[in-house]
Amino acid sequence: MSDLRPQKRMASDILDVGENKIWLDPSRQEDISSAITREDVKELIDEGAITSKKEKGNSRGRIRERQDKKKRSQKKGQGKRKGTKTARNPRKKEWMNKIRAQREILKEYRDEGKISRNTYRKYYKKSKGGEFEDIRHLKTALEEEIEEVKE
Repeated sequence: MSDLRPQKRMASDILDVGENKIWLDPSRQEDISSAITREDVKELIDEGAITSKKEKGNSRGRIRERQDKKKRSQKKGQGKRKGTKTARNPRKKEWMNKIRAQREILKEYRDEGKISRNTYRKYYKKSKGGEFEDIRHLKTALEEEIEEVKE
């Protein structure tokens, strides 16, 4: 077996990959060893006698599996938690989610004509004051208000 290091070096320079990534066709060894110039090596690359090996990546299979389990609320037990309850879900963020949901319901009721503008404003202020624990609480209060107006 002849020394093909110069050809490998030239090929790696041409293909812009490392020398270890270069594959030389074992059946075309004589042709490769006779290639002296860069032009000869380029010709062999075009013919497929010299190619670069594919780059290996990091498999995301295990990560996908883990993400899948997290979606199903697994892998979130006590042992996986580092921060406190409020560090993981800050009070402000909790409040923002709650108030946005309540305001969405209020707008929905107002736009559908279930409540008047005055009632909307009244309940908007109440929800801002934190009177309603959640959407269900707000909805029951609104339904009672609607019943009162009907009577």
